[in-house]
Amino acid sequence: MELRDGIRTTGAIRGFTDQVVDDQVVHDILDDARFAPSGGNRQPWRVVVVKDPTLRHQLGESMKPVWDEYVAISATGKTPFTVVDASAYQLASVTPGNVPNDLLDNIGNIPVVLAVAADLGSIAMMDKDLDRATITGGASIYPFCWSVVLAARSRGLGGVITTFASRVEPTTGPLLGLPQNWALAATIFLGHPIKQTTKLKRHAVDKFTTIDAFNGSPFTI
Repeated sequence: MELRDGIRTTGAIRGFTDQVVDDQVVHDILDDARFAPSGGNRQPWRVVVVKDPTLRHQLGESMKPVWDEYVAISATGKTPFTVVDASAYQLASVTPGNVPNDLLDNIGNIPVVLAVAADLGSIAMMDKDLDRATITGGASIYPFCWSVVLAARSRGLGGVITTFASRVEPTTGPLLGLPQNWALAATIFLGHPIKQTTKLKRHAVDKFTTIDAFNGSPFTI
């Protein structure tokens, strides 16, 4: 497909058919994604192709409580796990493990499960000394993750980048053999989509772009 079409029509896909994705296809996807940019071209990523059914089940079970909490916080009207206004909240009543999530509930049947880790020793965390949570390090790992999804889309597949496993890294890290001083950046699910969403809802450019300052006048044409 044309690059512009890929950029404008690649949404998060969470429902997959049972069609198998061949290892050669997965290899080719990663072979394309490795050309993603990173700080200093240090390419601080490692990928685990998770195939073992028991390991998949363990990962899914580890992430389910995070999903339950995410749903419960969302029900209060707050953004889950935000570092801004992280005041105490009264969670909505949620029975642990009972909030449906097709990805986690059926993780054993997802055609491709990838765990992506980032080498913290190879990432220049430019904002590490500021009095807020760091974010800039993501510039060296998430372009690679998004390239994986785009490369999959170019082959007729769909996918979604998730970060639930990162919240429980003390559990999921050892399951995956995460090295010391590495961070679990994402879990990516890929497969043949049940439905390929192509009409995406996004804000218009003048809703998020201003001139000369973030409180400047809208950038309009």
